[in-house]
Amino acid sequence: MKTYKNLYPKLCSYKNLELAFRKASKEKNKKFYVIEFKKDLKQNLLDLKKELVWETYHPAPLTKFTIHDPKTRLIRKSIFKDRIVHHAIINILEPIYEPRFGFNHKIGCLNF
Repeated sequence: MKTYKNLYPKLCSYKNLELAFRKASKEKNKKFYVIEFKKDLKQNLLDLKKELVWETYHPAPLTKFTIHDPKTRLIRKSIFKDRIVHHAIINILEPIYEPRFGFNHKIGCLNF
């Protein structure tokens, strides 16, 4: 089994966070939270990188709401900044785990 080291610096890289932003904002460019984050994109990503590097990042509590289409379902939603972090983690882990667990779609993955 292959061992992977030094993944956290890759997770925290500006390049990875920029890719994660693009994935998190895909088809959501008209949403107010994406527009707000994009206004100062570089600084917002640098601030997020600093939180990750210094290990001061904490995800916000989830927003809960119910939808009825046609079944009633409780939905839990992360804030946009947390979704960027989710995508940043996926960018790092997906290339490692996808070959083991099934179809490997390399669209938008970082190569290490």
